[in-house]
Amino acid sequence: MDAKTMCLAVLSQGEASGYEIRKSVEDGPFGHIQDIGFSSIYPALSRLRDNSLVTVTELAQEGRPDKKLYRITSEGRLALLNALQEPTEADRTRSDFLFRMLFADILPPSAVEYMIDARLEEIQNNLSRIEARSLDDFESAGDAFVNGFAAAVQKAMANYIEEHRYELVGAALVSQSAVTE
Repeated sequence: MDAKTMCLAVLSQGEASGYEIRKSVEDGPFGHIQDIGFSSIYPALSRLRDNSLVTVTELAQEGRPDKKLYRITSEGRLALLNALQEPTEADRTRSDFLFRMLFADILPPSAVEYMIDARLEEIQNNLSRIEARSLDDFESAGDAFVNGFAAAVQKAMANYIEEHRYELVGAALVSQSAVTE
């Protein structure tokens, strides 16, 4: 999903500043499934405004720059609806952890163990945050579905890592013993 569509999606739930859009993507239901670079939000909002898909209201703040609140227009809602009906792109997994695990056999076993433990802790923290949401927190059936899906994915990742960690640590041990011989 591109930055313009993500901004429209957040704004379809109510007016927001650029910062609030970013927080919604990081911490809200979008955070499980999409990422948007902070540096891409304001250019996207500018293009949306130029195309009359959003409006902006500037609110004066004492001792700070004016706060800009963006609101989706009816044309913006139509653009969002059209974007949501386009064919979906294939899901991609981008993971610094998985990249490093590709090279587990050349890393020290203690480093592999540390990375695995850190990842499992991160997954548990994510799962706790996801599962802390109550039925009252969900804005829609889609929000509840995405939250449940995110919980299932986190659980599956933790299970897989726990069941297969010995393979990575073992490969690192074998590699290390070959180097010391």
